[in-house]
Amino acid sequence: MAQRPLDGDAAVVTGASSGIGEATAHALASEGANLVLAARSEDRLRGVADDLADTHGVDAHVVPTDVTDRDAVDALVDATVDEYGGVDVLVNNAGLARGEGPVEMTDDQYHEMMRVNCDGMFYTTRAALPHLQASEGNLVFVGSFAGQYPRPFNPVYAATKWWTRGFAHSVEARYGDDGVAVTVVNPSEVRTRFNETDGTAFEDAFDEGEVCEPEDVADAIAFAATTDAPATASEIDVYRQDKFSHF
Repeated sequence: MAQRPLDGDAAVVTGASSGIGEATAHALASEGANLVLAARSEDRLRGVADDLADTHGVDAHVVPTDVTDRDAVDALVDATVDEYGGVDVLVNNAGLARGEGPVEMTDDQYHEMMRVNCDGMFYTTRAALPHLQASEGNLVFVGSFAGQYPRPFNPVYAATKWWTRGFAHSVEARYGDDGVAVTVVNPSEVRTRFNETDGTAFEDAFDEGEVCEPEDVADAIAFAATTDAPATASEIDVYRQDKFSHF
């Protein structure tokens, strides 16, 4: 596949304050993109922005954003357009898991997961699509192994990731003719702080080298974001080598 440079392009990354989002910001910055970093923690975002500037010499714009707030998401995209003139890449990464059993979760946990994992991706996609059409840009969704295979635990989280894939590929079908490339990147376990609110963080549950690192997923996202027309990487799976022996 032909790859295109991102020199000076504007890339929006949600959930950019840590983990896969932070690693993705570095991967895109290494390709020359200017970053717009979105998450709820402004302090952590500013730390990431400083690291990007020091390491890669790119511009990083911080926009604290709750992706479940459609007005905040619209403001995020407006700020990107005001700062850089458009949107070339959107990485829909923000997501979370709640609940400690298959369906043993509170209403609040259920609704929070649905709002972040589904509503958040819808709001950011809707706001950015006109600008991605104008730039013939790349739209990347972070899915999950859980969105491809039935699982006996936390089916609600799995359902949100099946929703992500269904939504992403339907957007791909509708807007591919407009030059928008759409990719779903599906990781299995990744050593991040994911799951720490209602369980054991993956960073603590797995030893280094046992499962994927955030940089592994970020490299796949960067590959998708730099893939040039007319080709696109519709779906990329990033699994640990022994995943299916345990499935």
